[in-house]
Amino acid sequence: MTKKQALKVMYLRPVGTPTFDDLFADMVRTYKQPASEVHITSLKPSDGGFTHIEYRSYEAVITRGIVRGARVAAREGFDAVALSCFYDTGLEDAREISGTTPVTAPCQASVEIACSLANRFGVIVGRRKWVNQMAATIRAYGRHDQLSGFYHVGLGVNDFQENRERTEELLLMACRRAVEKDFAEAIILGCTREVGFYQSLASELGVPVIDPSIAALKRAEYLAQLKRQCGWIPSRKWSCEVPAEEEIEQFGIINDEDVFGNRIVIEAS
Repeated sequence: MTKKQALKVMYLRPVGTPTFDDLFADMVRTYKQPASEVHITSLKPSDGGFTHIEYRSYEAVITRGIVRGARVAAREGFDAVALSCFYDTGLEDAREISGTTPVTAPCQASVEIACSLANRFGVIVGRRKWVNQMAATIRAYGRHDQLSGFYHVGLGVNDFQENRERTEELLLMACRRAVEKDFAEAIILGCTREVGFYQSLASELGVPVIDPSIAALKRAEYLAQLKRQCGWIPSRKWSCEVPAEEEIEQFGIINDEDVFGNRIVIEAS
């Protein structure tokens, strides 16, 4: 595949601040396919200057930016979009508006990968607060019977990168509970801000440890390839019906292309 034919993937961070954009850009540089061009984007402070969306009220505010971002990505010709929050915030909403551009998100991508590698998986989360919503999401994906449980480490989203040595200790203890007490055969790190820890944990545990930020990126690349090679694009029938363009223009709330507050482009090699 030549550079001209590069797969274009948007890694859309649903927060209204560029804080940590560089962290995810480093992840993309390490794990993207050479032939992929990946844009790491975050939203504007006017969408809510959040550094995290741990709360449903924050999600409600930021969802408009996610929808607008997915529409702009489609208009710019991206082959796929990966959202970046393990709640999978706005996933169905973004898919509805994304035209021929597939959209994926970390929880769904991670669960699909984990269930391809093992029969039973555990999810490591930052705070107990997250569990109810994540459990409902995994149940909706039809994978709740394969879930060994959630294991919280007492850290908020913004805490994971503060003291990496302490974070790794807490993650390892939680992973061991999942594997040794509840017989999990794979581990999913239940927050994209846990990026950078999976390799050391996997070497200690002897089971696959899924980094959701990487999972979302790789799933988006996979969907982009299927779109290019097989012509498989999102359905627009029945429950997947797209709003009429006339209504979108009439209401004037989605069509503004000035969406992103920050964008880092990782070129295809």
